Amino acid sequence: MKRFTITILFFLLCGVYVFAQADLQPLVNVKLNTSESITLKQLKNRVESYKLQTGRSSFTVEEKKEILDGMINEKLIVQAAQKAGITFSDAEVNEFFLDNMAQQLGQSLTENQLAQLVKEQTGMSLDDYIHSQTRMSLAEYKAYLKNQLIAQRYIVSLKKDEIQSASIPTDAEIRAFYDLKKSEFFQNDIMKLFIVSFPKTGDEKVIRKKATDMLEQLRTSATSIDKIKLSAKTDSSFQVYDLFVNKTEQAAMQLGLNYQGLMELFTKSSGFISDLSATDVDFQFYVVTGKYDAKLLTLSDVIQPESNYTVYEYIRENLALQKQSQFLTVAVQEVTNSLRTPQNYQMIKNGAALDALLADW
Repeated sequence: MKRFTITILFFLLCGVYVFAQADLQPLVNVKLNTSESITLKQLKNRVESYKLQTGRSSFTVEEKKEILDGMINEKLIVQAAQKAGITFSDAEVNEFFLDNMAQQLGQSLTENQLAQLVKEQTGMSLDDYIHSQTRMSLAEYKAYLKNQLIAQRYIVSLKKDEIQSASIPTDAEIRAFYDLKKSEFFQNDIMKLFIVSFPKTGDEKVIRKKATDMLEQLRTSATSIDKIKLSAKTDSSFQVYDLFVNKTEQAAMQLGLNYQGLMELFTKSSGFISDLSATDVDFQFYVVTGKYDAKLLTLSDVIQPESNYTVYEYIRENLALQKQSQFLTVAVQEVTNSLRTPQNYQMIKNGAALDALLADW
């Protein structure tokens, strides 16, 4: 009986090994600069990522081939860029990643602060959260971003003059866009908060006392917001930041409030100082430093209070990015067409053999 059990176990393990080996088989070898393979596993991961992005549950064989083609083009351009000496540092990639997250969250955070926020709101680590959204680990996602940025920098280096001339919107285009989208340029009620956070990184009694003392000094005018900001530059035991809060359900979720709590927050007057509150990761308090009423923005209004960035400039920049994106799409196709030669890549699986592999999942 033991021998029979061991035999079954052996064949089960062999099956797992065979499936693993099948996933690792190369589909394409890209060899423009260095030899790199695209494996079935890598294609499966990219398809899973696209499923999350599109909300679809499956792709056809032809669509999977298109995704594979995109991965080939990506590697060809990245290898061509590397051959031309085009690079993107890890620091630049990290900055790009955090800027993207800041746009989604409405506030700028360090990676540690982002990880804390994700933990508070989802209960997941930052790595697990990124995987849930992209089917890539944080490191893999940053590597993916790096390749995208290298490819873009390479295309821009080849088509710099054409991009600049093709992406300048006219005044008439800007005004026409505003007239078409005027109702979307509505500024909701906005409140500006100055937030002071004392992370729980040591003795919580000591940290609470320090936070309480600073709050009391602020209330009695023994210190000021400017002085606290100055101290934060040299004292790493606490962090400060300004936050603009819109009167929306999304803003309430980001602050960990229900909508009723957000409405109560907006009843506070400018200059209001909150009590000290405790979260799982810190002690914090805030000061209301500004309130801005809802209104329909004109072209000359600033896009956000206390900025110099007008609606006109915002539209001009976004139209320029749209034009640039359209031009880059055409440019990428032109460059990849020139790179797709037998000398630069080889299909290891094609025809019926490739179709059979792609139809199995």
